[in-house]
Amino acid sequence: MRTVYDVIIRPIVTEQSMEQSDIKKYAFEVAVDANKIEIKNAVEKIFGVKVEKVTTTHVRGKQRRNGAYPSGFSAGWKKAVVKLTESSKTIEFFEGMV
Repeated sequence: MRTVYDVIIRPIVTEQSMEQSDIKKYAFEVAVDANKIEIKNAVEKIFGVKVEKVTTTHVRGKQRRNGAYPSGFSAGWKKAVVKLTESSKTIEFFEGMV
C-alpha cells in the first residue's frame, strides 16, 4: 500500500512557481505512476487544504554527456500543479519563499 508521502516527492520552488502562489497554485514533483485523484488526496491530507484542480505533465530528461563520447539522458519525472479553492487556506511551506 502506497502512503501519501510516496505520492508527493518534493515541492518545486522556482521563480515561476512562486509567482503562482498568489493565485493559490502550487507545484510538486510526484510519483510517475500517480494519478490526479491520488495527488489530490495526498495534498489534502498532508497540508490540510481543499484542492480544486490538479494538472499533471511528464518532464522529459535532458541529454547529458559524461566525457567526450558516451551520452545519455537524465531521469524524467512527473510534475503536478495543484490549484486550491478560494475558501481554502494557503500552504504554509511556500509562505516564507516569496
